[in-house]
Amino acid sequence: MSEQWGHQNRDDLAGEYRFGDAGQLILLVMFLIVWIIDSFTLRYSTFAAEYVSAYIRVSLALIFLGLSIFLVTEGMRIVFGEKRKIPAVITKGVFGRMRHPLYLGSILFYVGLWTFTLSLFSALLIVGIIVFYHFIARHEEKLLVAKFGEEYEQYMRSVPMWIPGIRRPS
Repeated sequence: MSEQWGHQNRDDLAGEYRFGDAGQLILLVMFLIVWIIDSFTLRYSTFAAEYVSAYIRVSLALIFLGLSIFLVTEGMRIVFGEKRKIPAVITKGVFGRMRHPLYLGSILFYVGLWTFTLSLFSALLIVGIIVFYHFIARHEEKLLVAKFGEEYEQYMRSVPMWIPGIRRPS
């Protein structure tokens, strides 16, 4: 990862979970291995695909993958595209609609691939992937609260964690 896209020497960023990048890479490799073997070789748990039209599966998969690409590229552009002289909570663009668009984009990538074949084994892995992303997001929110205090707490109260329009009860 180049220095431009990392947290190195970036006082305007709060940091990330220590094993977040390694965990994401491990989960990606695990998912791809399981998805490819089950979907295209063994076809042991892809029986649900027989009941859903390929047109529907491909259409939904492309929507999920397109949204994934949008969230990740916009999120990366906003976070790493400029170095802020005065550290502040990022609330513009996709961060004004959800607190973790990069992680949601990553989850939607997995859901998009899964939608092509409806592999049950892959779906089980996606559940674990969602738990992992939620864990690292909560960890990073603690870092953000420590760095920005009330400003980030207010942001948490006004912007949903994952899905626009869905907030947890107060």
